[in-house]
Amino acid sequence: MQINLPKPLLEEHGKKAVILLHAYSGSPNDVRMLCRFLEKADYTVYSPMFSGHGTMEPQDILDQKVESWFQDTQAAINLLKEKGYQQLAVFGLSMGGIMAMDALTKNESVVIGGGCFCSPIFKTDNHVPENFYRYAKEVLSYANLPKENLEERLTHIAKESKTQLKEIESFSEKVSEKVSTIKTPVFLAQAGQDQMIDASTVF
Repeated sequence: MQINLPKPLLEEHGKKAVILLHAYSGSPNDVRMLCRFLEKADYTVYSPMFSGHGTMEPQDILDQKVESWFQDTQAAINLLKEKGYQQLAVFGLSMGGIMAMDALTKNESVVIGGGCFCSPIFKTDNHVPENFYRYAKEVLSYANLPKENLEERLTHIAKESKTQLKEIESFSEKVSEKVSTIKTPVFLAQAGQDQMIDASTVF
């Protein structure tokens, strides 16, 4: 069976540009519908792929350092700056929102606003580890591994993902300490029925 892997999305339209960052176990497909909506409103839209994502190997994500995803965010901003865009907004979903908020704390003149959707910027209860486990199990099901090998891989992945998620939590805590320095408009959204992140996170 042929599987079409997700790819970064860049659509150039108007002079104002929006960067949309995807979630921890996701890809630009996470924000594709929002990208299309913004395109129709004549915004240039860019949704990059975080390092290690968009493959059929969950370990590729676990092999990354959290800081590399912020470097990806900064690279996305720099790409649009190089293309001549002088008004950028940076938004992100879940982990992507943490990276977007960190970008906003830099107060670059071309970044005129941004925010996050369903992002654990502030410490809260979440079910991200269980979700990553389900994601890994689904992806590895296409590899046709023997049952014992699959179980061994998943046990390893569960352990490593918890360690990485602790690192993301630590990174997010540092971001939360800097949000008061942001000088541009910020939009924070949290779905009331979100099963991943506590709905009271943004209050």
